[in-house]
Amino acid sequence: MESTAPQSPAGLRTSPTWLLNQAAAHATRLLSDGFAAHDLRGYHYRLLAALAEDGPASQADLGRRCGIDRSDVVAAVNDLAGRGLVVRAPDPADRRRNVISLTDAGADEAHRMGDTVGRVQNDLLAPLSTAERDQLTRLLSRLLEHHARR
Repeated sequence: MESTAPQSPAGLRTSPTWLLNQAAAHATRLLSDGFAAHDLRGYHYRLLAALAEDGPASQADLGRRCGIDRSDVVAAVNDLAGRGLVVRAPDPADRRRNVISLTDAGADEAHRMGDTVGRVQNDLLAPLSTAERDQLTRLLSRLLEHHARR
């Protein structure tokens, strides 16, 4: 039986840029589906994970650390605060700033979402051995570090 799935030209199917793009699109779909089970999105996880790893932070610092635009941080923090996952309080050192902290429920959710990320990684990388996964991670990290310096 012939496949009815569209085929890309061979020149694309062997191009690293195309392959990276396709793998990233698949990974994005898997993560989005995984986070949807939590009724949250990737930027929520980035904020929760950053707070879990590094502790309380101002909204501006949190946005910079996570690479999220300031206005998007405000909306995401509003969502998370509305769910009781973070608290926003004035910074005692500078009352013009807000400091964002995880609640116990937020720490638990960050952990659950981290487990989801782990399951997605295992699903995405299922055909690769542990050594191949490590090699892929090293190579992708090297590419990103190189281009981050530009």
